Amino acid sequence: MPRIFDNIEQSLLPALQETLQLANRADFCVGYFNLRGWKQIDKYIEQWSGGDGNSCRLLVGMQKLPHDELHSLLSLANHENTLDNQTALRLKKKLAEEFREQLIMGIPTNEDESGLRTLAAQIRKKKVVVKLFLRHTLHAKLYLLFRTDPVNPIIGYLGSSNLTFAGLAQQGELNIDVLDHDACQKLAHWFDDRWNDRWCIDISKELVDIIAESWARTDLIPPYYIYLKIAYHLSQEARSGLAEFRIPRDFEKKLFDFQKAAVKIAAHHLNKRGGVLIGDVVGLGKTLMATTVARIFEDDHGYETLIICPKNLVPMWEDYREQYRLHGRVLSMSQAVPELPKLRRYRLVLIDESHNLRNREGKRYRAIQEYIRENESKCILLSATPYNKTYLDLSNQLRLFVPEGKDIGTRPERLLRDIGETEFVRQHQCAVRSLAAFEKSEYADDWRELMRLYLVRRTRSFIQDNYTQTDPDNGRKYLAFEDGTRSYFPLRLPKTLTFEINDKNTNDQYARLFSYEVVNAINSLNLPRYGLGNYIAATPHKPPSQAEAKIMQNLSRAGKRLMGFCRTNLFKRLESSGQAFIQSIERHTLRNYIFLYAIENNLPLPIGTLDVGTMDARIFDDDADAIEITASLFDDDDDNRRGGFQTRPSLQTKDDFKRHAAEVYKAYAREYQNRFKWLRPDLFIPLLSKDLESDAQSLLNVIEKCGKWNPVSDSKLNTLTDLLTKRYSKEKVIIFTQFADTVQYLEAQLKVNGIQKLAGVTGASDNPTALAWRFSPEINDKRKWIPPEDELRILISTDVLSEGQNLKDCAIIVNYDLPWAIIRLI
Repeated sequence: MPRIFDNIEQSLLPALQETLQLANRADFCVGYFNLRGWKQIDKYIEQWSGGDGNSCRLLVGMQKLPHDELHSLLSLANHENTLDNQTALRLKKKLAEEFREQLIMGIPTNEDESGLRTLAAQIRKKKVVVKLFLRHTLHAKLYLLFRTDPVNPIIGYLGSSNLTFAGLAQQGELNIDVLDHDACQKLAHWFDDRWNDRWCIDISKELVDIIAESWARTDLIPPYYIYLKIAYHLSQEARSGLAEFRIPRDFEKKLFDFQKAAVKIAAHHLNKRGGVLIGDVVGLGKTLMATTVARIFEDDHGYETLIICPKNLVPMWEDYREQYRLHGRVLSMSQAVPELPKLRRYRLVLIDESHNLRNREGKRYRAIQEYIRENESKCILLSATPYNKTYLDLSNQLRLFVPEGKDIGTRPERLLRDIGETEFVRQHQCAVRSLAAFEKSEYADDWRELMRLYLVRRTRSFIQDNYTQTDPDNGRKYLAFEDGTRSYFPLRLPKTLTFEINDKNTNDQYARLFSYEVVNAINSLNLPRYGLGNYIAATPHKPPSQAEAKIMQNLSRAGKRLMGFCRTNLFKRLESSGQAFIQSIERHTLRNYIFLYAIENNLPLPIGTLDVGTMDARIFDDDADAIEITASLFDDDDDNRRGGFQTRPSLQTKDDFKRHAAEVYKAYAREYQNRFKWLRPDLFIPLLSKDLESDAQSLLNVIEKCGKWNPVSDSKLNTLTDLLTKRYSKEKVIIFTQFADTVQYLEAQLKVNGIQKLAGVTGASDNPTALAWRFSPEINDKRKWIPPEDELRILISTDVLSEGQNLKDCAIIVNYDLPWAIIRLI
């Protein structure tokens, strides 16, 4: 009876190795040959001398994949085997590529490298000869071993095991040994017939070449070649895009070469993955590039485009839509919640300033995400600052068009290398090739690999190094339009303006502001309104209602992070301008007394939106403590952001603040009740009232110390005035500040100082784009609509004009206050 080798109770590999030790040649016939599997038996072949009668002849069949075989069987076409030389060469080349692909898969090991080198050496020495059988599909698995034994010269193994490590030793198989002399002779004749067949082609040389060109080669590869190979593969997406799309004719003369390349790459990502994030740094023309991509899909695929942007950019996008003949609509982000559910289908959605959609829990985010998914829209995202604090900023933007569990074709390899795929799935319960998997990784390498699939981002230095020419006359770098017109890169010359602060002068306003007493007072604030979750009573006399419990849960979630932002923001306003700081201190004090009024009179507390965004000047340039700013900072239209408290009486004493706080509270409860969440004061511990009073008194002391702000004695303002009236008395100048209060203060005081043709722009401005056009009519092609008498020479703005607007008629930029995040430096 023959022995059975099923790799469960008895493995084939040890029996084959044992027999090889006693053999002097072998004939193997397999349907599949794994090059790396050869290392399991190579040492037994190595002892043979090579050549006829002392080698291993390996016959590999052309085995079809199961789905190809099924397709062939069910096909109505003629199945007669018609083979010619051309077909044979094609099949030979195909198998060679399959062997090459084997070596690409998986992570190479030293053991694999040694085994492949041994195989190549044995083929060169004729110890191994490999042929490919092409006449017909061959599934046979036969191992014949020959030895100098007069009783039993041939031993065979016949069954299902291919020449792979799994086939010989691991997965369930069924093989038997053949010891009968007559049966072995017949199997040997069967093998010889196929080995000598006309359509059995020697591929030994091809296998040696494949190994010699792989990572297992013996010759060291020059590092430069490795660099080129890496660059070739990493640039595959970009090269595909460059060859796949064409630029519409009316954009050809408007785009530089670097912009054309970005457009084509972005179009490739958009077409292949349903979305793209164009993240070039500020000033490289993202708006025009996105418009071009939209036109490509409108022209080639008949799409219509929905443009979603901040309210201040709506006029600019309306102008682009009309100028470049886009078929679609422009929608303000603030209108997303009420309008998107009513809109018809737009196949392409373009979202400008997409970094504003980093919070996937917001109503606006969910409305846009649902619209994109329900309409299966492709998505173009625009942002010069797609990444702010965490990598989740990136994934939240991608989630607008990439479902959480979708197979995105890549994995967080760095993270998986640390904990292993099995442990990852056990811990996180998500697919490893999904966006959700990347959100578990904190490794920059993983995120770089992910964003390579979706992001198009270049810096100025990259453009200068790769796309510019150098003017031989002045050495400056420039870009050339198609008609030869040159556009020179500006030379950035940073300069510092200083203003005097005299600590010894008691009348110096800034010296008083920056004094130890003021700074220490801000550092010592409890800021209870921004940490209400810390004051919730554990067992209130009357339990909270379901609605109150939900509000309290949100308060707890805000935690101490919001308190830190508030304190930092006070220092930022202190650095911006004395007027803005004092205004903020007064507002903060008033809001504290509004709470104290409610507590003292056992009235519900008005709870506004507790969101870091209210103190992020990049998103919201008003003071979060201004009493006109109410509960719905993000979910209502910007037009409804203000209440009826634009003017207020002068507040100096505690009684002034308490009296006005009572008036404001009554107006909140009467006219603006729906803009707040309301909580009973007995749901909080008594410490809340104590800390509110303590902070209010500290801030009253600061107000008393600083006194009323006097613009005439504002040394910082006077330094700016001198700059605008003496050094740059005729040039255009744009002044950036983080805060709307500073914009309004500078605009008013510079006009008082006799400076004309000036305007201020904040997030509350009706039409920031119109003011940008009045400031830069030439570059925006608006000269025929803006006469010289309406042109602006000086523009004062918050970040509302820092992105998405073309202000290149101006070459002088003043940062009135230095952004604390260096990436925001204008």
